[in-house]
Amino acid sequence: MARITVSIGSNIDRGHHVRTCLDALETAFGALAISRVFESEPVGFEDGRNFYNLVVAFDSDWPVGDLQAWCKRLEDANGRRKDSPKFSPRTLDIDLLTVGDLTGRHDGVELPRDEILHHAFVLLPMAELLPDARHPVVSERYDALWSRFDAEGQRLWPVDFTWAGRTISRAD
Repeated sequence: MARITVSIGSNIDRGHHVRTCLDALETAFGALAISRVFESEPVGFEDGRNFYNLVVAFDSDWPVGDLQAWCKRLEDANGRRKDSPKFSPRTLDIDLLTVGDLTGRHDGVELPRDEILHHAFVLLPMAELLPDARHPVVSERYDALWSRFDAEGQRLWPVDFTWAGRTISRAD
């Protein structure tokens, strides 16, 4: 069994798609550890719609390729268009961040995902959710990585968010 982390993002009907994703993850994998939900300004997008972003952790013994395929099927089921330009609005974006301590290319997926170290909307939720865990390549704790991260130009803030009768996050 490996600890899996995924990032979830949406900037079209954000609350609905994030909740649908959490429902599907819980159904497929059981208990979830969930970061706060953050609203963030789009990075690299011409469309100015803000995103909801969060990180979720769960345990699974699925192979990397099966995890990746499951995430892409869920995106498709939620209306993600594969023919859309790279930096266009999206209903649901699910990215496999880590699979245990795996590094390198596995089933066509590069692990850990490079975004962890470069985007505040991934690193901050990861640091809050798993502060003591270590990045599999740089071997530093996520909270330490966040404490040194230059988030200039990557504004994000926690939002009020409930799922399945639980408060996941509150705006500061």
